[in-house]
Amino acid sequence: MGDVEEPEFTSLVKQLDEGNDATPRPGNKKRWARMVIYTVFVLFGQSGATLLSRLYYNEGGHSIFLSALLETIGFPILIPFALYFSPKNLFTDNIPKNDHQPSFLIISIVYIFLGLFQAASNVLYAIGLQNLPVSTFSLISATQLAFNAFFSFFLNAQKITPPILNSLILLSISSALLIFDSNSEDSKESPKRRELVLGFSCTLIASALYSLMLSVTQLSFHKILKRENFRTVLNIIIYQSFVETSVVLMALFASGDWCDLRNEMRSFGLGKGSYLVVIVITALAWQVFSVGAVGLIFEVSSLFSNVISTVGLPIMPILGAIFFHEKMDWMKVVSIFLAVGGFASYVYQHYLDDSMTEKGDGIVEVVSVSSIEEHEISF
Repeated sequence: MGDVEEPEFTSLVKQLDEGNDATPRPGNKKRWARMVIYTVFVLFGQSGATLLSRLYYNEGGHSIFLSALLETIGFPILIPFALYFSPKNLFTDNIPKNDHQPSFLIISIVYIFLGLFQAASNVLYAIGLQNLPVSTFSLISATQLAFNAFFSFFLNAQKITPPILNSLILLSISSALLIFDSNSEDSKESPKRRELVLGFSCTLIASALYSLMLSVTQLSFHKILKRENFRTVLNIIIYQSFVETSVVLMALFASGDWCDLRNEMRSFGLGKGSYLVVIVITALAWQVFSVGAVGLIFEVSSLFSNVISTVGLPIMPILGAIFFHEKMDWMKVVSIFLAVGGFASYVYQHYLDDSMTEKGDGIVEVVSVSSIEEHEISF
């Protein structure tokens, strides 16, 4: 038939077909759509939960363990969604059949490890928020970006490019400006030195633990779970939250705080009914945040998920001005603009990454087409 054997020609056609199937443009659009949805979940979930937590404290709430418990106790609402996105639906399961899957024991250890990390960070964050002004708490919490960049570099092979570095700097400065806001309502009362040291230490340790948890979660996705579907995102939230909820519940009963919850509900400034509404909606808002945060780790990276969470910190002054009538001054406005600039810088880096991927796939496709044309000429 010519100088080229048929099997070789068939192989070239197969390579071309695979190259066409791998063209990332449609997939990229879907991926960017998912990233937008997860980002909205993070910002709205975090903002709503933080506002409701602030309302809880303002109206007489004081339980640290209850505040930490609300961050994960709402996980049962995700179970029906996890059952729906089951492996029976082939379009949600991209696991190669010949890929070796981890044992039940290994997966259980991963979930328990992540759950314990989350329990520790949630309790420490609750202690920090109770003992620090919101502006100071936000500043210290922003250090999780630096911790996450450090852990991501060693655990996830995260490259710190100039746009990413610029994003980290802008977001850190944005959060740091909040500490200079002397007009904040929380700044009018200075905590005692002991409470300040306790709050600072707990928040700093919590930031490090939370950042390490994000990096380990990303590592688990890539090295252990090896599942590329939405059900995996839900599973890791559900099982991790189950572990965290169990640990914090035991701490709640062991500490005796549960005995004061009834009196706390009775003395709540907005009434018993409002107390329950605040508790329930706060728990739901944290689940929305969790889906967004873990989803961003799955789609992009732990560092990107942390960046989006940090973007939400300067948004709080705006929401505080709207709902709690806090004063909005120029420092908060500058902080917001810096946060938006940092977010745009990080998104730009991912735009560059996607552009390079498309160019690489385009070169492969052109080479494949050229090879076939050369063989056709030789017939």
